[in-house]
Amino acid sequence: MGLGITIMDCNRKVLTTIDDPKNFLHRLLPPANEESESLLAKIDWYGDTYFNYLQMKRFLAEWEQLPERTQVPEERTLVANIRSLAIRCQNDRNVLKFIGD
Repeated sequence: MGLGITIMDCNRKVLTTIDDPKNFLHRLLPPANEESESLLAKIDWYGDTYFNYLQMKRFLAEWEQLPERTQVPEERTLVANIRSLAIRCQNDRNVLKFIGD
């Protein structure tokens, strides 16, 4: 099972959810690494990872590198949809949550 990605408002109400049932992100994202400067390397595959709207500028800058790593249309669609959630998070001052298993 892959990650679940949600966007939540300030009251932690889930607004939208995207799932990665084929676990594409595991191949596309950098490996989890505490010592890395990358925000994407902080995503926990087995727990929950939260990013707030203040982190979205840096998050999106890193996310923009993922489309070049995609190999199939499903991966490109997933990456684009999560990018849309990140932009919504930034614009509406929400929280982007990655849910590990």
